[in-house]
Amino acid sequence: QVQLVESGGGLVQAGGSLRLSCAASGSIFSVNDMGWYRQAPGKQRELVATITRGRSTNYADSVKGRFTISRDNAKNTVYLQMNSLKPEDTAVYYCNAKTIMAPDYRFLEVWGQGTLVTVSS
Repeated sequence: QVQLVESGGGLVQAGGSLRLSCAASGSIFSVNDMGWYRQAPGKQRELVATITRGRSTNYADSVKGRFTISRDNAKNTVYLQMNSLKPEDTAVYYCNAKTIMAPDYRFLEVWGQGTLVTVSS
């Protein structure tokens, strides 16, 4: 089994910043791509940002220049630094990881439980 534990959500005023963290643990051989997705009330889940093990990144157009994704491979942890937050960034943010499990090298895609980010105007 592999688990993702997220932290760092909360309430912030527009223009403020938050940093989300997500740590993977369990029977892990390696963690490949990691990412953050979000789901606002009444909307579908959407990609926010992804990062490969080699630290290549991809961002949604709506967050480019404001959000930064990073990772610590030694800790199997991914971060999302969110600056210049807007009310439309309000959503539940979910961590995602594509993992190779130990000891059988089986692929497993895992989701975190979600952390709520609320941006007030």
